Amino acid sequence: MSALTKDNLEKLPNAVPPGHRTPSLHQPTLSRRSSISAGHGQASGPTRDVDISQIGIPVHTPRKERPSHQRSLTGSYFPSTAHKVSDEDWPIGDKTTWQTAMQAEEVDPENTQDVANSIVRHVTTTLARQAINVDTLAAYQATALSVRDQLLKRWNETTGYHTARAPKRIYYLSIEWLLGRSLDNAVLNLGMKNTYEDATRKLGFNFEDLIDEERDAGLGNGGLGRLAACYIDSMATLNLPGWGYGLRYQYGIFKQLLSNSGEQLEAPDPWLDRESPWEIPRLDVTYPIRFYGHVENVANSDRAIWSGGQECLAVAYDTPIPGYGTKNCANIRLWKAVPQAGFDLNSFNAGNYEASVAASSDVGNITQVLYPNDNMYQGKLLRLKQQALWTSASLQDILRRFSKLDRPWSELPDYVCIQMNDTHPTLAIPELMRILIDEEDIPYSQAWKIVTKVFAYTNHTVLPEALEKWELSLFENLLPRHLQLIYKINYEFMGQVAKRWPGDMDRLRRMSIIEEGTPKYVRMAYLAIVGSFKVNGVAELHSQLLQSTIFRDFVEFKGRDFFTNVTNGITPRRWLLQCNPSLAALATHTLGSDHWLVESKQLSKLIPMADNPKFREAFRSIKQENKARLAEVLEKELGVSINVNSIFAAQIKRLHEYKRQTLNVFGIIARYLRIKKASPEERKKIQPWTFIFAGKAAPGYYIAKLVIRLINNVAKVVNNDPAVGDLLRVCFIPDYSVSIAEVLIPAADISVQISTAGTEASGTSNMKLALNGALLLGTVDGANIEIAEDSGEDQCFMFGHLAEQVQDVRYNNSYNPTSLEQRSPELYEVFKFIESGAFGEGQIYEALLKTVYDHDYYLVSNDFGSYLEAQRLVDELWGSDQDEWTKKSIITSFSMGDFSSDRSVQDYADGIWNVAAERVPDDQ
Repeated sequence: MSALTKDNLEKLPNAVPPGHRTPSLHQPTLSRRSSISAGHGQASGPTRDVDISQIGIPVHTPRKERPSHQRSLTGSYFPSTAHKVSDEDWPIGDKTTWQTAMQAEEVDPENTQDVANSIVRHVTTTLARQAINVDTLAAYQATALSVRDQLLKRWNETTGYHTARAPKRIYYLSIEWLLGRSLDNAVLNLGMKNTYEDATRKLGFNFEDLIDEERDAGLGNGGLGRLAACYIDSMATLNLPGWGYGLRYQYGIFKQLLSNSGEQLEAPDPWLDRESPWEIPRLDVTYPIRFYGHVENVANSDRAIWSGGQECLAVAYDTPIPGYGTKNCANIRLWKAVPQAGFDLNSFNAGNYEASVAASSDVGNITQVLYPNDNMYQGKLLRLKQQALWTSASLQDILRRFSKLDRPWSELPDYVCIQMNDTHPTLAIPELMRILIDEEDIPYSQAWKIVTKVFAYTNHTVLPEALEKWELSLFENLLPRHLQLIYKINYEFMGQVAKRWPGDMDRLRRMSIIEEGTPKYVRMAYLAIVGSFKVNGVAELHSQLLQSTIFRDFVEFKGRDFFTNVTNGITPRRWLLQCNPSLAALATHTLGSDHWLVESKQLSKLIPMADNPKFREAFRSIKQENKARLAEVLEKELGVSINVNSIFAAQIKRLHEYKRQTLNVFGIIARYLRIKKASPEERKKIQPWTFIFAGKAAPGYYIAKLVIRLINNVAKVVNNDPAVGDLLRVCFIPDYSVSIAEVLIPAADISVQISTAGTEASGTSNMKLALNGALLLGTVDGANIEIAEDSGEDQCFMFGHLAEQVQDVRYNNSYNPTSLEQRSPELYEVFKFIESGAFGEGQIYEALLKTVYDHDYYLVSNDFGSYLEAQRLVDELWGSDQDEWTKKSIITSFSMGDFSSDRSVQDYADGIWNVAAERVPDDQ
């Protein structure tokens, strides 16, 4: 505590140590402006003689003989031996000439002129612009390319060092990567923020304006993708040799618009409408992918030949991810689907122009959109194609890298660990079996021993209906060889279960990977469990519920040690330093060091500062500045006038019934009715609130879209009622993104986390909001429990039924029902008000209200009174003791050190992956 000096406190809140990031005066916007992108053509390769009789028959080239991409942008010249490369190993040309040329490109990270030179070089050569013709967008592009140059140097050094050292590597498979903007994050992690700010200022641009030119990458939608982004940042920061794999979607899930009637509308999200400076096309890294076709079993072996059908290529695009305070740089490799032959000239010449591009269009659709609507057969088929292409290409890439080591396949688990982020990558299990058996001629039993030592599975849901499964007929049609292998895996597994529990047919039915019925399904979560060596949940309660409910049979079969917990985390670099620079500067200044950015538990040293009046004043001032910033943006872009002295309550997450945005909006209506009934004297005691919603509903999720419509129509009524004044405001921010979150989260006073107990696996918005000082208003669910434990329950407003009570309440709601008026008179009044047409024609919301009237599966009515009481306690504290509120906010914020993604990733590395750090030496 010696760093918390009187001198430090005298200078709060504006003092910032030299060399640290200056708090930004930037005025952000909610719009996500275009980030650069563009499709890249696929080279056709050299012409060669073709034996047409062999078309459609796979060619088996030994993996060691396949192209090694040694001289590509991210390849390595270095041999795969665990020693440092000597001077004699220089691979090509004159070493002195090469090194002199590379040194000429060096940029001193603290030299403004060096950085400016790099930016101008990209303006004049890469962009082919002159100074007179450089606008803000061009300045952003040139600056981003300059920053990318610095990333690539670290990236190549990391790749070369890890290739030479040949460590065990972790590969993180996630179908979403919600990266947000890259420019600000990159310069912060490179330690070059101030230098780039100075250089761009001298070139005539405000660096913060350049940040606004970047578009959020449309590679994810919610917490799953943002978790993956935080984890890859932490892997790089912790010097772990790890890569991420995903899909390069041409369009994001959709751009969310709101109609005049409050409905969600979906428009294309062309985030790649210009060329992205952050991705590196790897057109030389391609892998063949097959769909459909037929399977011919090879006699007297486990092998089979899968041929015919549809063939395409997966092309790699790389995105470097720098670590903080280290030279290590991780990588996310994304795959784009392209046709083997993109154009049928014969059809074109015959005048059949549609047929000439049909194959190209069909393949291109695979990586066109994140999460195509799966309410129809074609949507389901497209989703399965996405997963098959992604997992197959990723495995081929991983195995190519391993094969360079010239080690036997039995040692694959010593060099490779694959973490499956939810069930989407589960196809990797039968795909690895297929490669080992069919291409490498390894017997089934040996291949299975290898596979089950390579994969680990992270589960993200306790809802049985949310566990991914595929209709058997669809699966068999698209991936016939994979289904063969799954049947074999299930047959062997069922034999083991039957041996343990003879005659227990019900247990066999419950545990089978193939779900019997009409139709039959492949249960992907069960396949993930059977094919993995470890399964983890993402919060303590979630992991306990997994073991006691949906995976109970597997716990009995595999033992409790097979299942573990790794509570989710968030990176403090983005979610405090980047999004709330003033609070980050306050923490750094008071601690006397910014080491908390890589050792976040040091933030706990600031908890005693809650009792310091000067520190409280500084903390409160920062919160007010952030609230004023958000209020200005909301008024400017959405036309909603906000009382900055009101309680800002944020519920920011995708729309789903279990997350209970319904409970929140019904509570707003109840508050509105209370304000309308209040006498002038009573109104003086009512505290002002601003409720902020953000999140998308899946295009086919009718009830969730109705909730959005109700929220927007409530906002119209409430915000325009002069009788309410500034006591209540409601705002739905459309097209929620990481960039919007970075403005919203630092401004929040209350974190609304109100899922039905036992339904939210963990949550990460709760961590981000708490780290920025928002007090938790939530149920005893997910990571809320651990947040309350770390910060202290006195800092939280908890309510609602507990997880162990939920089933009994659900049973009573369904089989011993009482009327809504008996269950919750307050909610009954709200429903009658909605049905009266107060927010549009009452029948519009009939289907939504029916979910509560009839069975109320998510206990909205049962928890409503408790929720209103929790809000009353918030009112009481806010209105009576602002000093005490600030104390609680400080304690909450600086108790969040254990929720760093660095801690989560280290838990994975130690407890699951068995992967050690490999830090690139400073002199590398």
